Amino acid sequence: MTTLDLLIQNLTRLPGVGRKSASRIAYYLLKADAAYAETLAREIAELRERIKSCSVCGNYTEGDPCGICSDPRRDRSVICVVEQPQDIQTIDSTNEYHGLFHVLQGVLSPIDGVGPENLNIARLLSRVQREGAKEVIIATNPTVEGDTTALYLVKLLKETGVAVSRLASGLPVGGDLEYADRLTLARSLRGRTPLSL
Repeated sequence: MTTLDLLIQNLTRLPGVGRKSASRIAYYLLKADAAYAETLAREIAELRERIKSCSVCGNYTEGDPCGICSDPRRDRSVICVVEQPQDIQTIDSTNEYHGLFHVLQGVLSPIDGVGPENLNIARLLSRVQREGAKEVIIATNPTVEGDTTALYLVKLLKETGVAVSRLASGLPVGGDLEYADRLTLARSLRGRTPLSL
């Protein structure tokens, strides 16, 4: 196998990159400026070395604690629980949420051998108690595993007395009822909000 074939094969291991896209990327890198290719290679090589998990929330960071945990402008009474570090970026980019985050590093999935001991649940519970949070927002994905994890967290957090909420789910903006699945429609109906003038 040639060096080019190996690169293409490794690129196909990236999420969302098929063989055709991997080939395009590889050939682009061959034609690209040598300095660009070297910089990209160095940044990839240093990524795992420089980026660590925040000891407080589990977000990816170069400094510990991360910029969000150390930001004094953040509302420390609210913690948003997400599945993965990249979910923090997604929620934070809305500019609608100004509290703290907590990364579970996955969801409960007995079929995959992922139980509560494999997630950052114990750290969440001690953090809620230690930091005196008033609300925990559960922002797991609306999947069977995400819902199971959310219900499990609600049960555990009930004993702490903290308010627990879940991100709303339902029809997307610009969506069409004709193309919505039954589960999404059912969630939309259950989570409907009153309208008034």
